[in-house]
Amino acid sequence: MSAFIPRDVDNTLTTVERPPLILGKQSFNAITESVSDVVEGKTKRGWLVFFALALFGLMILGASLSDLVGVGIGEWGLNHPVGWAWDITGFVFWIGIGHAGTLISAILFLFRQKWRTSINRAAEAMTLFAVAAALIYPGFHVGRIWLAYWLLPIPNQMAIWPNFKSPLLWDVFAVSTYGTVSALFWFVGLVPDLATLRDRATTKSRRIAYGIFAMGWRGSHRHWLNYEKAYMILAGLSTPLVLSVHTIVSFDFATSIMPGWHTTIFPPYFVAGAVFSGFAMVVSLMVLVRKAYGLEHLITLRHLENMNKIILATGSMVGYAYAMEFFIAWYSGNVYERYAFINRAFGPYAWAYWTMVSCNVITPQLFWFRKIRTSIPAMFALSIFVNIGMWFERFVIIVTSLHRDYLPSSWGYFRPQIVDITTFIGTFGLFFTLFLVFIRFLPGIAISEVKGVLPIADPHGHDDHHGDEKEVAHG
Repeated sequence: MSAFIPRDVDNTLTTVERPPLILGKQSFNAITESVSDVVEGKTKRGWLVFFALALFGLMILGASLSDLVGVGIGEWGLNHPVGWAWDITGFVFWIGIGHAGTLISAILFLFRQKWRTSINRAAEAMTLFAVAAALIYPGFHVGRIWLAYWLLPIPNQMAIWPNFKSPLLWDVFAVSTYGTVSALFWFVGLVPDLATLRDRATTKSRRIAYGIFAMGWRGSHRHWLNYEKAYMILAGLSTPLVLSVHTIVSFDFATSIMPGWHTTIFPPYFVAGAVFSGFAMVVSLMVLVRKAYGLEHLITLRHLENMNKIILATGSMVGYAYAMEFFIAWYSGNVYERYAFINRAFGPYAWAYWTMVSCNVITPQLFWFRKIRTSIPAMFALSIFVNIGMWFERFVIIVTSLHRDYLPSSWGYFRPQIVDITTFIGTFGLFFTLFLVFIRFLPGIAISEVKGVLPIADPHGHDDHHGDEKEVAHG
């Protein structure tokens, strides 16, 4: 592959090295010790504080869901005409959060991007926990939780079959497939590292627990061959899921005739937004994890900067989609569609729309500046703003389209009730409880994969320590 190589005025090349993927001259044993120490060492006080807060959030979720089962989903602020609000907003929000894990794990693996190795394990786990948080909403939205199995495409004692023409049933297929493949992908990647923890275990209970899930792994040539085949197959299965899952979630809206929803731009728009919010959550979590456990030499600024670049790219796509929505509404000549978008920007929910635009369109553009892309406080703050904006995006799409539809006589205004708010806060409690347990008892960084990007792992002696070697640029 040829490339244009710029030169200085004296016709000499000037090279600028990228930051390394792994800092320092690390050995295989040093990598194992760094990651295993998080699992085998004493529980940090900071972990206990955050775990207590997460458990408190989980208790709030339990109380909210108990109230919903006892009283009914009328406890939510749903009304006429806003029959969907915080429930479906929360569902789409959490499904979107889980997108980065599959993209980092599968697509970047297939494209042989070495910078994924320090962050893929935590991103995969985040996917599973986000799906668990998302499933709270459809499970309890049925009203009678003991009949939640009606969500599945199976007959029941009343001979009621699911409506296969409904995109809500397509969601069941898409999300369940996504969750299953993501769980298998995550677990297969864990097996070599679980065997490492098994062999290092100092107590019988740890040896048995890690030994069971290591599934007899001994690191033989045959084991590695089978592992790599399985990992490649699951990566291939996961890749189309990145596009299909949120595409099908967008069909919940796009297949209706509701102004503001009935548009073909939703599938790519939702996928870009999901990757956007997912990477923002990964950045938020990785900044905290690397600092708390002293893993700055493994989760480096190179990893974080690359993720910030993806946030910038997908944020620009989302901004383009916002502009195209208004163009499509105008170009369609449909007065109802035009009014829906004018109402979004200047109606009663204008505050939500402009919050969305500020967080999702303006905020990511700051990542054009390398000083901001590589500033830990800046990227952490901006990643939080991105996820706030993405929640508002789902809220704006859902509520502003429903609260004023075709007839002014059916217009209304949605106000969340206390149970709406506590249920959503509680899902964060569930997510962070699971994530903190994962970080404490399982290797949060893929030990075997990180070893593969070290210079000493290259049999040909090429120095991959600096990732893609060197960028050539003007001085």
